[in-house]
Amino acid sequence: MTIREIRLFGDPVLNTEATEITEFDSSLAVLVDDMLETMDAAGGVGLAANQIGLTKRVFVYDCSMIESGLRGHIINPVWEPIGDETQLGSEGCLSIPDISADTERFYSVVVRGQDAQGRPIAMQASGLLARCIQHETDHLDGVLFLKRLSPELRKEAMSTIRAAEWFKEN
Repeated sequence: MTIREIRLFGDPVLNTEATEITEFDSSLAVLVDDMLETMDAAGGVGLAANQIGLTKRVFVYDCSMIESGLRGHIINPVWEPIGDETQLGSEGCLSIPDISADTERFYSVVVRGQDAQGRPIAMQASGLLARCIQHETDHLDGVLFLKRLSPELRKEAMSTIRAAEWFKEN
């Protein structure tokens, strides 16, 4: 397994819509393993392929601190809300270091997709895992969580980003 470089805000790949995966081979399994290792090394709870420079529709997640077994991957994810209830909570992103802001998301979702062998999967999720599914699928659609913020919070976040050393180095 390999820890991959995480792309940072300003990299065009983060605003690029990922393409559907149609080949379920050993290289895809290696990619999923690399993404899990990269996410773990960075201390994240989710990582989308475009965050490591690949425009493929796959993300990994690890919410096992909430409930064991909540770790895995979803290929070609499609989600929909369960009901209208939303949650407002702090959200951050490995591609935007040191930035977090209250972001509104649906409280519960159902997600469908495939595993690394191409088998169909589906699950219902609430709370942190539902937030992660929505956040990572946004990445695959080329959308950063900053777009989900209120105008005031987005302006504040952008000001902090522009002043950050990691951004000045890009």
